[in-house]
Amino acid sequence: MALSIGIVGLPNVGKSTTFNALTKQQNAEAANYPFCTIEPNKAIVAVPDERLQKLADIVKPQQVLPATIEFVDIAGLVEGASKGEGLGNQFLANIRETAAIVHVVRCFDDENVVHVNGAPDPKADIEIIETELILADYQALEKRMDKLAKQARGDKKAVPLHDLAKKVLDHLGEGNAVSAWPEKDDDTFRQLAGEMNFLTAKTVIFAANVDEDGLLEENDYVKRIRELASQRGDEVVVLCAKVEEEMAGLSDEERAEFLTEMGITESGLEQVIHKGYAALGLMSYFTAGEKEVRAWTVRRGAKGPEAAGVIHTDFERGYIRAETIAYDDYVACNGESGAKEAGKLRIEGKEYVVQDGDVMHFRFSV
Repeated sequence: MALSIGIVGLPNVGKSTTFNALTKQQNAEAANYPFCTIEPNKAIVAVPDERLQKLADIVKPQQVLPATIEFVDIAGLVEGASKGEGLGNQFLANIRETAAIVHVVRCFDDENVVHVNGAPDPKADIEIIETELILADYQALEKRMDKLAKQARGDKKAVPLHDLAKKVLDHLGEGNAVSAWPEKDDDTFRQLAGEMNFLTAKTVIFAANVDEDGLLEENDYVKRIRELASQRGDEVVVLCAKVEEEMAGLSDEERAEFLTEMGITESGLEQVIHKGYAALGLMSYFTAGEKEVRAWTVRRGAKGPEAAGVIHTDFERGYIRAETIAYDDYVACNGESGAKEAGKLRIEGKEYVVQDGDVMHFRFSV
């Protein structure tokens, strides 16, 4: 299960600089495979997880493969994008398939960096983007209505979906995001949302892009974003896109020293990834052997067969059992042999709920 995140924002808010930091980081580490470029506006980046290296120190594998996250960058959106203004509207389809959205908001003053509306105003800037996303969802659903109407005329079972779609269309037409729909657990709504991939139904992480001073002391712009996000239950990450880009080419040691000097424990990009995982209910489990130590992404609450299916569908289809060691036990016992001797290796069946950090070896038959 690869996590995919779309990046949106107004022009000149630091969105492209943030993406460039990812691209630089991927290029710097290309020899180790954690990162690779798919297209100019997409980058696959490794999920930072220090547990991987600790496992590798024990196993001494030929390679270490982290879980990955795909970032998708589109042109800056402007007011009127849904009517064809600017370039961003042409690329909205690229983020419709993503699991979450990082909304980059400018939170610094700089007369040398032109703001599309004259000066930063986080609340107004956010509203512009959200309005365009709502309009994009409205247009997409409006186009689908004829097809849903035909299905309803030919099959009574399709009537509830059509009727609900009309209500959701009205909801969007009133300027409301799909995330504000009151009955999101309804099966018919889930079906509609699954078919439409609504932009405004996605998990949102606000990336407050500050200058270097803003990293040391939270400014009023960031406070306004935090207030807005808290009302909705959205996450906020404070980062300095310029600093992120500068850090991208540093070694691990240099980077750690740089963060310490800035009084930061984790880079903004790392925060985006970790908050994305948490908000989407994802976690990692590991496989460890001589060929590779690898992290795999799976949803929290997944049972053994589902976790096995992330590796290969045959593993899920023919699942028999999983030899499982908790990460802490694996490290404390210095590997699989020690864990077996200490009685920490467990045989788990199909109903086992996988835990974050489990080191697993699947047995299957097809």
